Amino acid sequence: MLSPFGMLRKKSMDELERLPAAEFRETEKFRIVLILDEVRSMHNVGSVFRSADAFCAQEIALCGYTPRPPHRDIQKTALGATETVAWQHFPSAVEAIAHYRDKGFRIIAVEQVHGSISLPQYQPTPGEAIALVLGNEVDGVSDAALAQCDGAMEIPQFGSKHSLNLSVSAGIVLYALTAGRGAGF
Repeated sequence: MLSPFGMLRKKSMDELERLPAAEFRETEKFRIVLILDEVRSMHNVGSVFRSADAFCAQEIALCGYTPRPPHRDIQKTALGATETVAWQHFPSAVEAIAHYRDKGFRIIAVEQVHGSISLPQYQPTPGEAIALVLGNEVDGVSDAALAQCDGAMEIPQFGSKHSLNLSVSAGIVLYALTAGRGAGF
């Protein structure tokens, strides 16, 4: 069937022009860090790595009991992104927040809270470094971490659940923040 876009044909691996892992690690990244606050699922962690790679995020902070590479269940969904995206572990999200704040990052929770900004209305300042705090699959961003954030953004939802998977939320926010911008903001 012909599409209004013309003949559709999947791109080959060569046509995707993937960079080798070592070369990708050296490319300029968006000044975005993802802070994962007590995330349980290795599959969510792997998926966040994959989205961080796709949208050239600077790094991921894995906090508390959040699973860390190497682990086969993380690798299963990361598809090698643990080799391309920088990451480090912190004992708590509060410690990660302090670390990134000291480096000049603005700390934004991705959470449904009073006073949040709707994602489409959030406009990062050019050159601004952003650390996004994403919370546990059941409890969200911890109260202790939330108290340390500079603000919060919320993904608009129109259904009845008003709940998105953590890794889906990460992908949506990364896309929204990077679409149409050059690396580094």
